[in-house]
Amino acid sequence: MSISAAVRLRPGPVDLTSIETDAAPGFEGRKADGEAALAAMGAELAELQERLFAEGKSGGRRSVLLVLQGMDTSGKGGTLRHTVGLVDPQGVRITSFKAPTEEERAHDFLWRIERALPEAGILGVFDRSHYEDVLIARVRSLATPEELERRYTAINEFEQRLVDGGTTVVKCMLHISAAEQKERLLARLDDPTKHWKFNPGDIDERTQWPQYREAYQVALERTHTEAAPWHVVPADKKWFRNLAIGTLLLEALRGLDPQWPAADFDIAEQRGRLVDEAPIA
Repeated sequence: MSISAAVRLRPGPVDLTSIETDAAPGFEGRKADGEAALAAMGAELAELQERLFAEGKSGGRRSVLLVLQGMDTSGKGGTLRHTVGLVDPQGVRITSFKAPTEEERAHDFLWRIERALPEAGILGVFDRSHYEDVLIARVRSLATPEELERRYTAINEFEQRLVDGGTTVVKCMLHISAAEQKERLLARLDDPTKHWKFNPGDIDERTQWPQYREAYQVALERTHTEAAPWHVVPADKKWFRNLAIGTLLLEALRGLDPQWPAADFDIAEQRGRLVDEAPIA
């Protein structure tokens, strides 16, 4: 079974406790092999993204949206550096969604998401996303059960519209264990260069781990669709997390198979102009 098939969520009830966090499904190698495999796909990944970018500049309407969701320290930033970092940054748009501003709270929860969608030819990345509004909102009781139900439906309709409009949606839940998160938080405290990344509130959030797990399970189950399926990526092994998401991006771009746009000018004529031009002083 391939990595992409192994991490794709199965339809039906979701039990995250039955999905390993410290595994490498679909890959038989070890860390060094995984890092080499990711590096090996870099050239193709970069070329396909550049072709998509060129297509967008030439009237194309297709784009890719990578949605990264996960508990704190699950590796959203690491994924951006090691996987998305393999492609040309001019063709990437990264949006990190924090607590909504006063202006954003005055609109429907998808308003700020719509404003951050990737344009044609762009690989958009959401570091957290519209799913915050059914995860944190559920755990902290920031929305009624009726409103949460409305949001699940709205998300499915929204993502279907994106796909219908030419956006390939790649949704990844970075599945980390509570024990691994603890080790990563301790590592931040032990490293002065990482203190800026530490938030004391992360420890408070750990006390609600079971509630967050339940919120994720419901969200995954309710929003796993054929148009925009979920992938649950084991994230305790950073190298596998990076490899899995790199694989999903590569397969998405291969599926689009963007082509270099044809020239809209006479190539021979323009070449002749350059060859025959008078010397420039």
